[in-house]
Amino acid sequence: MDMSELTALLTREGLALLDEVGPIESSGDVARTVSLLRAAGHSPELVSAVVGQAHLRVKAVAKFGEFAERMLFTRAGLEQATRLNVATLHAVRMRQAGITEVTDLGCGIGGDSLAFAGAGLTVTAVDADEVTAGIAAYNLAPFDATVRHGQAEEFLSASGGNVRLPRTESADSSARSAHSRAKRSAADGAVWLDPARRTAGHSETRRLSASDWSPSLDWCFEVARSHPTGIKLGPGLDRDLIPDDVEAQWVSADGSVVELVLWSGALARDGIRRSALIVAGGQTHELTAEADAEDVPVRELGAFVHEPDGAVIRARLIGDAARMLDAGMLDEQIAYLTGDAAVTSPFVQSFRVRETIPAHPKTINAALRANDIGRLEIKKRGMDIDPAVFRKKLTLKGSQQATLVLTRTPAGRVAILADRV
Repeated sequence: MDMSELTALLTREGLALLDEVGPIESSGDVARTVSLLRAAGHSPELVSAVVGQAHLRVKAVAKFGEFAERMLFTRAGLEQATRLNVATLHAVRMRQAGITEVTDLGCGIGGDSLAFAGAGLTVTAVDADEVTAGIAAYNLAPFDATVRHGQAEEFLSASGGNVRLPRTESADSSARSAHSRAKRSAADGAVWLDPARRTAGHSETRRLSASDWSPSLDWCFEVARSHPTGIKLGPGLDRDLIPDDVEAQWVSADGSVVELVLWSGALARDGIRRSALIVAGGQTHELTAEADAEDVPVRELGAFVHEPDGAVIRARLIGDAARMLDAGMLDEQIAYLTGDAAVTSPFVQSFRVRETIPAHPKTINAALRANDIGRLEIKKRGMDIDPAVFRKKLTLKGSQQATLVLTRTPAGRVAILADRV
């Protein structure tokens, strides 16, 4: 969407037409609706904006639920937006820390700011893209929020660091640590930062430097040393870039690791530097530690295999999860645990072992026939196998279901036929 399309949309006619069109789900619906609206005499800009928004609203339901039908989006903004249930957890932490005002620098379409404002915080939201800032202003209009278009660094510099931020302290306290200063001034305000990668197309496996982000991570970390701050980043961030004086929290939502948040000042909890937060089925579970957890020893395959949640793996708290389950590592380089205790945990997926067989299609097919398996979930770690390709080599004709775990152990590659617990 460009500014001409947004201008056409943000009129009484445009918004009424968007409501009239309703949800657009398929590409066929898009083509038909465009033809109908153009035939009715609407401008190309308005038609493009209305049809695009109607289509994006359908996609946005997964993140924003029923609120999606009253919001506006950009394609990139929706992809990058925090899920509303996760953003609500950010807002809860702000409130619990005594924060009353927050400046959201890099607000995007306003996903996190919506949660902040909904929790009763006074919000100033800033985005460098003019169209995105305009959409955020629309989304935040019902709340106590101010939206600005501008660069995060320039906005903070122009404000002298004091617009909806903690007060500057007197000279006699300047020698105290930035962490302590931020904690004492928590009630005045906090900063939320969502820096973007400067270059599109970077994968999680590409090593990024602090300057590959906008604003740069060095600038973000400097802000975090002066103010209570939350910095939302991709979960695959190089851990060497994480400062020692922040709390690093990896968040998993419904089985996918969606973010890493670095918390500073009053927003960082005492004695916690590593956290794995699991959000699933309307519930939250958290594993915390002062540092990376020490791994547990490797042991032979037991009655159960446990796969730690991705947030637990990213936070390097596998050892703590293993001790909770009385389990050991299946291999020192593989994130699978094993044990005999019939216990489960929200921090892992557990599987009861049926049998172990060589990791060859012929022997696996024999086991599938013997167990009457017709529906098979395939999981793998430590083996260069594409599960979709491997599945084509298997014969699935039975009436039962199972999970096949393809992995490496100190004894070599194995296939473990198991059932979800």
